[in-house]
Amino acid sequence: MSSFVTEVLASSGKLEKDDLACKVSKLSRKVEETKEEVTDMINKKYIEFMPSMEGAEELLDQVESVSKDIDLLKSCIENEVQQNLHDAVTEYAKLKQQLEKNTAVIDLLQHLQEFDTAIEEYHRALQEKNYVVAAKQHGKARASVDALKAWKDTELPIVHALSSEITIQRENLIYHLGEEWQKLAVWKLPSTKSNYSFLKTALHLNRGGSKGDESVPHALLPSILQALSIQGELHKKIKLFGQVLFKYMLKPLIIYPSLVVEVSSQPEQGAVLSLQCTETKAEHPDPSQVYTKVLTVLKTLHEHLFGTFFGDQKNEKKVSEILGDLIWEEMSECIIRECLVHSIPANSSQLAEYSEVIKQTEDFESSLKEMGYLAGDSTDLLKYARNINCHFASKKCQDVIVAARKLMTSEMHNTVKITPEYKLSIPKLPSPSGGEKERKESSKKRAHYDQQSLENEKQLSPNTLCLPVCRISESVQQLMELAIQTLSEVVGSSPQCAVQLFYTVRNIFHLFYDVRSSDEDSETCALNTAGRCGAPHLAAIQHNNCMFIAHHLLTLGFQFKPHLPLKDGVAYFVDLVPGFRRLGARCFVAQMNVQKAEMLERLSTARNFSNLDDEDNYSVASKAIRQVIHQLRRLGKVWQDVLPVNIYCKAIGTLLNTAISELINKIMMLEVGRGERTFGSGVLL
Repeated sequence: MSSFVTEVLASSGKLEKDDLACKVSKLSRKVEETKEEVTDMINKKYIEFMPSMEGAEELLDQVESVSKDIDLLKSCIENEVQQNLHDAVTEYAKLKQQLEKNTAVIDLLQHLQEFDTAIEEYHRALQEKNYVVAAKQHGKARASVDALKAWKDTELPIVHALSSEITIQRENLIYHLGEEWQKLAVWKLPSTKSNYSFLKTALHLNRGGSKGDESVPHALLPSILQALSIQGELHKKIKLFGQVLFKYMLKPLIIYPSLVVEVSSQPEQGAVLSLQCTETKAEHPDPSQVYTKVLTVLKTLHEHLFGTFFGDQKNEKKVSEILGDLIWEEMSECIIRECLVHSIPANSSQLAEYSEVIKQTEDFESSLKEMGYLAGDSTDLLKYARNINCHFASKKCQDVIVAARKLMTSEMHNTVKITPEYKLSIPKLPSPSGGEKERKESSKKRAHYDQQSLENEKQLSPNTLCLPVCRISESVQQLMELAIQTLSEVVGSSPQCAVQLFYTVRNIFHLFYDVRSSDEDSETCALNTAGRCGAPHLAAIQHNNCMFIAHHLLTLGFQFKPHLPLKDGVAYFVDLVPGFRRLGARCFVAQMNVQKAEMLERLSTARNFSNLDDEDNYSVASKAIRQVIHQLRRLGKVWQDVLPVNIYCKAIGTLLNTAISELINKIMMLEVGRGERTFGSGVLL
């Protein structure tokens, strides 16, 4: 059988009559014969030593003849066979290209056929309300159009028409799905934004499609949801629904304690959720009530709409998962801000009762997880409820600072009398941890030691370390009671809460110190005191206030030391005592300097008590003395009932001493001047 090239060349009529194979065969035989002769000649020449020059020349001629025949055959193959082979390959390439074009045309026709089939199935499924099939067929039609658009970058007029058609049909499908979705959840929203307008909010839920349409199958809901998911519209629909649900139903139920949700069933419309108003005196909603109302709404939605699965078997998903992801963060923040913040106890004794709120929060989240609204083990809502100690401390500290600031800015004129019998009402604190037996033994040893050390000594006065009789501002007394009440909250609190409350009390006294002493210069302090206190009376009250606070700060921290988780060596409040003492003393001394300056100014108008024989000079000097006496009497009346006795005596004595010293100095100057004049006149004589 001849080769493929030979057949092609033979069919073209361009090959000679003698077959190339025959020629090559003949030539091969000649070559073999020549080879044998050459071999024989070489043997005779070099082995048998029979030189034959003539035979060699003949053989040479024969070899040259064979070489020429070979060259001729090679030339024939190159000139004719290869040329014909090139023509055959070119023709084959053209046939192949034509075949590819035919194949592409067949693919194009096949895509058109698939598009037409998909569109027909789409219309049939849409008419039968089989929305999942319609959505899938629409996807196949779109894939066919996309394949046509990518066909060798060729723009065909029919592709534009098909693209427009597929877009129109998608909008048509989305429109039908939107109509069905609106029938599933129908909102009735208020037109105004007042508090009572929420009573007009209602949500109608229907699982069976349009009202009175018995032909609609019960399984229409999964079909609608699946079709919306295929078209990428389900997330948008649920997002819009979640925004309306939270704004008009969930948020009002969380904020207003008087609002409740009512669920009613209607044969034709399914379930109806509506808001109703009840009478309540609560200012803020209770966590259990909020959880109950929110769960009522979400359970009803889960039963009628959002408990449906969609997607294939591998990626099956509940609609409630999408809704929960969209509204949970905002809803939990609203519950914390409007409900849990206000449910934080005001006293540490109520912290144990808050465990019920934590349990209710856990049950609330468990119910949401069962329905699919919530995923994950820990949420911000539950973390907030469990971290009650920290929130209690923060709220307590904030309330204490606000109350303290209000007391500091109140009037100082309202005073109360402090006697040696006065004691701050410190609540009874539980015994610190430790064995009862050890405490009793320690108490017995201490009593025995005290008895031995004081047998031959005088007993201390009952008034030892007691405040003297004086008057302080009522607000300062209330401030100290507020500090003690705050420190009492550390008993039974967590270490973090106890430390936070302790430093809040310290901040109260720091704030009081900063409010009462804005300047360090004594003269500026005097001016500020005159302007702020308005009278020596208030300067004395401020002095007493500072000394009262300093007195109680000496022992305040150590009374609560066993209940504070602080390291040894902490000063508690003792380090604040010198500052308050300096503040009280500086303010009163500054007022004393003001009174001294006024007294000296009045005495300076007495014309140095010279020439008192003159009626004018006598009248001026007498007026200055009367003014000083009046000033001392007025200060005596103002300070006598306010300052402690020893401070009062020192103050009045100091001012009286200043006045008398000034009078003596002026009189002595008169005597010195008179003596100088007398001595001078004697010399002149």
